[in-house]
Amino acid sequence: MSLSEETFQAMMDWNPTFATVVGVPGWDDRLDDLSVDGHQALRARLTGILARVDSSDEGPVARDVIRHQAESIITKIDARLVEHTVAAGLSAPVASLLSVATQVDFSQRRHLVPRFLRQAGERLLDTDRRPLRRHAESGAAHVERFLASPKQEWEGDADLRPAFARFREVLLELPGRDDEQAGLCWLPEGEANYAKLVRDYTTASYTPAELHELGLDLIERLREEYAEIGSRVWGTREVREIFQRLRTDLLWANEDDMLTSAVEAVARAEQVAPDWFGRLPRARCEVRFVPEIDREVAPLAYYMDAALDGSRPGVYWLNPLGATERSRTLSEVTAFHEAVPGHHFQLTIAAETDLSNVRKFAFIDAYLEGWGLYTERLADEMGLYSSDEARLGMLGLDAMRAGRLVVDTGLHAFGWSRQKAVDYLRDNTVMTDTEIHSEIDRYIETPGQALAYMVGRLEILRLRAEARSAMGSKFDIRAFHDLVLENGVVPLSTLGSLVTAWSERV
Repeated sequence: MSLSEETFQAMMDWNPTFATVVGVPGWDDRLDDLSVDGHQALRARLTGILARVDSSDEGPVARDVIRHQAESIITKIDARLVEHTVAAGLSAPVASLLSVATQVDFSQRRHLVPRFLRQAGERLLDTDRRPLRRHAESGAAHVERFLASPKQEWEGDADLRPAFARFREVLLELPGRDDEQAGLCWLPEGEANYAKLVRDYTTASYTPAELHELGLDLIERLREEYAEIGSRVWGTREVREIFQRLRTDLLWANEDDMLTSAVEAVARAEQVAPDWFGRLPRARCEVRFVPEIDREVAPLAYYMDAALDGSRPGVYWLNPLGATERSRTLSEVTAFHEAVPGHHFQLTIAAETDLSNVRKFAFIDAYLEGWGLYTERLADEMGLYSSDEARLGMLGLDAMRAGRLVVDTGLHAFGWSRQKAVDYLRDNTVMTDTEIHSEIDRYIETPGQALAYMVGRLEILRLRAEARSAMGSKFDIRAFHDLVLENGVVPLSTLGSLVTAWSERV
């Protein structure tokens, strides 16, 4: 067995349901092993892989990916996030299980659910870490909604609900942390764990302090763009007024309009994509509403990979919950990020190559989310935005990602309270209060992940500018995009080496 395949097996053992999502056989009868012994056994396997990377016969790109993936999982195991991640979002193990269970085949793994829930409860009880009190309550309420719902198809004939009820009782018994101590820096080894997670998620050498300052600077620069477009849309350059109108005007009339807008945006992007990409994905991308039972806890939008065997297309999932209270300006930019030319192009093109599975399916957020954020601005170059109102939506998501640099580091490195983080996003973005609270809870439960978006986007833009400068008239944007996507999921430093070699070779 090659070291690439050995690493991929370890990755899927860490997250078996992901293998089912993308259609890789061999893990349909497994669930994560959340126990301390299970995590330490996996850690030992990964440490052994790291000891053999440099002497392996893998190519240089594969070695970089293998090294990152092994170190990444070790970082998460060592941070013991499972011992205080419990809220109703997609980060907590039990919340993630309830979400994915409705979307993949659970028939061969449902018997493992009671063990999974028992392990999750044991990790929460036998630890010197505690979740936020509000997150324990949120997680318990999520389980309670599940228990109150009719029996779902994925449960089959198994009697799983007593195990969920016992897990709910564990959450209600936990002595949670106060909102004033929201970040990792308030937990044992928190500062060191956060520094490692920052390196893991960004694949770069930024310190938390540097990222904090970068975010503050980007937020300030975005105000000039808001003023410019706001003057065209509403005749005002006053950013506070523009923010207020974006929160209260241009809302959806109904759910159907939201779906129609997303479908039309994806169709426009597909039509002009050949002018910007030499290689196009074979699998199609469909736009669907999130199933009703998942809407209370699902993100506003997300992408799910197409199955390798072609049995399922890529799906851009859109959550219509509270549609009439949400700005329609975010519709187009989100579709371009999640679907075309964003994650659907990125993940499907990689999956359709002959690369090893470890390079197709690596979990490297700076590359994955950096590309998604890059395509939001690329869409403007492609002429995809239908109006200045839609471009304000582009700025809105830019501000969210810049704000993440400030808030994530504020919470986890500088000891910000949850309320201070909420206030910062309220003052510097156009997100609604509901969105802000949801985002802040996400940052608290997945320390460092929110940093990946802007760091990745800025690096792709920097590499593109350097290649264009070096190549002059030989620079081809289609070839550049093909290069970025056809090499699979890679650390940013590896992407830089690939782009530099390409620009010198052409």
